[in-house]
Amino acid sequence: MSRYPDKEPECLGADSANIDLVIEPRPRDLGGFTVRRSLPAAQRRHVGPFLFFDHMGPVDFAPGQGIDVRPHPHIALATITYLLEGEFVHRDSIGSEQPIRPGDVNWMVAGRGVVHSERTAPEVRARGARMHGIQTWVALPQQDEEIEPRFEHHPRQTMPVVRRHGAELHVIAGTAYGAKAPTGVLSPTLYVHARLDAGVTLPIDDEHEERAIYVVDGAIACDGKRFGAGAMLVLRPRAAVAAEAIGETNLMLIGGAPLDGPRHITWNFVASSKERIERAKADWREGRFPTIPGDDTEFIPLPEGA
Repeated sequence: MSRYPDKEPECLGADSANIDLVIEPRPRDLGGFTVRRSLPAAQRRHVGPFLFFDHMGPVDFAPGQGIDVRPHPHIALATITYLLEGEFVHRDSIGSEQPIRPGDVNWMVAGRGVVHSERTAPEVRARGARMHGIQTWVALPQQDEEIEPRFEHHPRQTMPVVRRHGAELHVIAGTAYGAKAPTGVLSPTLYVHARLDAGVTLPIDDEHEERAIYVVDGAIACDGKRFGAGAMLVLRPRAAVAAEAIGETNLMLIGGAPLDGPRHITWNFVASSKERIERAKADWREGRFPTIPGDDTEFIPLPEGA
């Protein structure tokens, strides 16, 4: 997913011993396709290594319609794509061409520079389909910002699932609830998709210093308050927190270790150095990034003023 200019998500004081901040995303319609962005927000630029959090859909595409995110560049970050429904095809300048389906994990490390696209496959587009998912950006440690780009695809059946009474916890990246995902993270990371039955109370894993809960659908009670779909609860460090599902509920848990320094974000570029971002902008403008085999006839231009 490419970053677009928009109003900041709304940040609300939580008035809570355990919740530091509540972020309400501002939905944006991208031509019949709604994206809700929670990070970055004015009062919270990141949670652990997570710099960017997009909730895509759900959307029902009519026959002939689908996703067409044209080729665009990244540096010094990793993207994590996780679908709840539907599918599309990831392509990148490394040479990867990989469909992603519900429960799979795509992990792409941009490092010194990568270009990728996301499109609905022709056979899926022809019949129409539903699409619903989460895409995040994760900052790389400063020492790894210029590593070689790489791409990993982890099918659903290879990912760890922790089952508790009424809770199904899919560990997408990093470590949580005694499980470790195969995703090749480069810093301590928490990323879990939690499916909760009605009335189930889930203690939030406290292994990681920085954590947030995002309500995908349904609702939760947490610290004596009710939070509905779209709310992101940024927790206080190491606070003992539990979420009770009000009806069947899907949550995303994100977090990890604090960043090793500030990050600058301009359009799709993230780096610890403003000079590195300026160089990336010039490289994209002048066509010096690598191209995507099989998807090299169009691209997203650098926005004016970026």
